[in-house]
Amino acid sequence: MAYMEATARGRQLVAAARSVLSREGVARTSLRAVAAEGGVSLGTLQYVFPSKELLLRAVIEDVVDEIAGVLKDSVQVEGGLEHAIRQGLTNFWSQLVAEQSNLQVMQYELTTYALRTPGQEWLARWQYERYAGIVAQWCQEAAGNAGEICAVPFARLARVVVASVDGLILQHVCDPNPARSREDLDGVIEMLIALARVRPAGARAADD
Repeated sequence: MAYMEATARGRQLVAAARSVLSREGVARTSLRAVAAEGGVSLGTLQYVFPSKELLLRAVIEDVVDEIAGVLKDSVQVEGGLEHAIRQGLTNFWSQLVAEQSNLQVMQYELTTYALRTPGQEWLARWQYERYAGIVAQWCQEAAGNAGEICAVPFARLARVVVASVDGLILQHVCDPNPARSREDLDGVIEMLIALARVRPAGARAADD
């Protein structure tokens, strides 16, 4: 087997894990199955990821990075927070939800697995902290670059974004209806913009 640098090997194994998890589900995914998918020995996999939990954490981190990449690449944050919310969530839905139901099911399974596995509850908490953290950072950057103020803390706005979109995704994967889902997403976007009540820095809020 040709030598591969450790970082590249890790990416290869995470990609293999995502394939197996999406196809078989979390409960039926073993380290041996991931090793076979990645074309490596079980010993090689365990050298990089000594436990299933560490591998699952790496998978979640990879998904979070993918979400961050979609948000970053699809929106000019200089356009302000409202534009970022509209364009970012629309592109996120088009790229990572509408055509990737298996990815979304896998994420829910990872959460449920962690919550039901004694001692692994922290992984579910960490998963959602990472989701909210990347959204909060992205929103803050968009508002800051445009010289804007958000009416609520960015951490709270991010939690509401994640909760709202999470619910829409679950509804969509249970009962796929692209037209309805897009209408509902548009409604959520409008609610989020109303919650943010974006205004230029230095401006007084209407109820000040």
